[in-house]
Amino acid sequence: MTRIETVSPDTPLGERIVTGLSYPLRGGGLATCTVLALCHWLVILPAFIGIFASFALWAATWRYAATCLWHTANGYADPPDIGVDENPAAGNGLTAVHLLAVALCVISTVFYPPILWPLILLFAITLPAIDMSLAFDGSMELALSPLNWWEVMRRFGAAYLIPVALNIATGALIIVASIATAFLPKLLALPLFAFAYTYLIILNLHLMGAMIHQRHEQFGLEPEAEELVRESGQDADTELLAHVHAVAQTDRPAAIGLLVKRMQGRSAPDPLHLAYRELLRREGLREGLVEHGHLWIAAMIANGESRRALGLVQECMELEPSFLPDAPDNVAVLVDQAARAGMTRLALKLCRGYLTQWPSATDAPRIGLLAARWLSESPSQRAEAAVLLGKLITAWPEHPLQPEMAALARQWQKEAGAA
Repeated sequence: MTRIETVSPDTPLGERIVTGLSYPLRGGGLATCTVLALCHWLVILPAFIGIFASFALWAATWRYAATCLWHTANGYADPPDIGVDENPAAGNGLTAVHLLAVALCVISTVFYPPILWPLILLFAITLPAIDMSLAFDGSMELALSPLNWWEVMRRFGAAYLIPVALNIATGALIIVASIATAFLPKLLALPLFAFAYTYLIILNLHLMGAMIHQRHEQFGLEPEAEELVRESGQDADTELLAHVHAVAQTDRPAAIGLLVKRMQGRSAPDPLHLAYRELLRREGLREGLVEHGHLWIAAMIANGESRRALGLVQECMELEPSFLPDAPDNVAVLVDQAARAGMTRLALKLCRGYLTQWPSATDAPRIGLLAARWLSESPSQRAEAAVLLGKLITAWPEHPLQPEMAALARQWQKEAGAA
């Protein structure tokens, strides 16, 4: 099970604001900001299509932001993934209210501009109360009551000014965006400003969620993340880690045994793996570190963490130069990750190991062709590259990569002849 990252409700609001600045730029938040920003190019489509696209994108923005509000109010530290909609009723209500606010601002701009700023100020003050009321009550009727607005403001006190300020900043940015598009190329202005105000909207509702999370007891809420942590055993892992550290002060082998017993069951979180490796280092158990490396690398790749797995591969290679993960599919993933990261020497070493260990594997021609290309970049290894390419051509005559291999061999022969 993937570890659930949570935030304590006792975390000071100032700290939540600082960490919140990066919230829209992590995980699903960054993906959402980027996708919605690029989709704003649809707005330039003719007539009704562009108008429809604009409202659809606004709806998607507020729908995701509403999910962030609910997610944060329930104690989750990271943004939800794209497509996650854990509180559809509140999301629908919040989206409708904000689309109405945007529509009124657009109408006022067209028919009576002097009323635009008073409208923006009114919405900046009232929308946070409506949003948070929808999050913890789920009632549209209650959320639209002015008496309820006052009650929400009273409960939050001065902290209520934070989402108000962000609402004003978002409204101002939208106005600036509409003006700036006259001076910037529209194809550049649209995604830039869309990214900026999507960021602000997500940040705003995230901080509202943090404020609700801090006061969840006042609203009769039980943060979902804490309940999931208890069910998944993460609390028990935290207690185990503290116990392991205490035992390690006097008996490191016993502490290692505690971790071994834990990791034989369900997947363990990173802190337990790190503690285990640290104890193995202190005991000088090099073989144990290498064996654990095989297991943890496989777990990382299964969780989509190939970049981190690559760092562990390097660590294991320092302990055992001939180290190679024990599954061909995992090695292929690591080769591709190393190539993307520009770590050609490591990628080449993994390729050589792959071809030695699994010469008949399905992916061997592709891995071999990558290795041949990298080897050919060094004059001193060009002969090795040619030998490897010749073996691939002979061993895989019917492979789909055969034409590419043959073309590369002809290219090298031509270059050698010209030299």
